[in-house]
Amino acid sequence: MIIDSITVSTSRFMQYGAVSGPDDAEDVSGKAIVEKITASGHDFRYRLIPDGVMPVRIALLESIERKSDAVIFCGGTGLSPSDLTIEAIEPLVEKSIPGFGEIFRLKSMEQVGTRVMLTRASAGIISGVPVFAIPGSPAAASLGIELILQELEHILQHVRGR
Repeated sequence: MIIDSITVSTSRFMQYGAVSGPDDAEDVSGKAIVEKITASGHDFRYRLIPDGVMPVRIALLESIERKSDAVIFCGGTGLSPSDLTIEAIEPLVEKSIPGFGEIFRLKSMEQVGTRVMLTRASAGIISGVPVFAIPGSPAAASLGIELILQELEHILQHVRGR
């Protein structure tokens, strides 16, 4: 299984540019994601992109073209004007997976309390590929990838009609 891990951060992208891995960009959240993907026995492709609707959509479409089994966007899910990951992804979703965001917020409540209401983690199916958007903090990235990996094979079975 190949999982694309895409970190969305304009400031990090401006500082480091296109890099081959999270260590090259001091991306603690991206590192946590790819380490857990690798530990689960899956392969990953890492990308660092700037915030914005077009960069997110281009990265998503490239992942779909490259036959990724799943795509995880980390970052750009907040409420600041530049946080547009959700706005880029959700209009393309063919089937939403609302339970992902719900369980993510439930589990996050234990860590951040009522600030969890600001969390816009979401998931859905686009062109037969599960796509997840999780916040960019290291704790959120760790929680998000743990939840994703627990159910990804099950999600893929449903998506692929098996």
